[in-house]
Amino acid sequence: MNPASRKTAMIGALLVLAIGVSASVAIVQRPAPSGPAIMVYKTATCGCCSKWIEHLKDHGFTVTAEDVTQKELILLKRDAGVPQELGSCHTAIVDGYAIEGHVPADVILGFLEEHPKAVGLAVPGMPLGSPGMPSDVKEPYDVLQFNASGETKVYTSH
Repeated sequence: MNPASRKTAMIGALLVLAIGVSASVAIVQRPAPSGPAIMVYKTATCGCCSKWIEHLKDHGFTVTAEDVTQKELILLKRDAGVPQELGSCHTAIVDGYAIEGHVPADVILGFLEEHPKAVGLAVPGMPLGSPGMPSDVKEPYDVLQFNASGETKVYTSH
């Protein structure tokens, strides 16, 4: 093998090695999904929904997401028992519970451990600084627990 071919082969081998190493690093950065399976319904154009999904994955959730129309999302919320006044930009279902909006992953995990008699949890609106809503501003917000009658109570505050 002439020196030019040897140099080309070495560069190729180094590139393959570099790609392999960077792929390994990318895999190590996020824990393997081992947490609850959660189904997220969102519109295709919502960037904060995608960021919330990343937040869930970073906390070990196994996430499946489905893009739906706005009309379909409204019907999904209704069918899941989410009161209209608690609405946000996405709805998720985990272990039979409805999760509406930017509820923190650790709060969902604690809620699932408690397994209360409730329909689910909601963070109404889209508060700045909540998971999926990155901002230097951190708006205070409540995570609300709601039941089949639409009654709510503060589950936790942030």
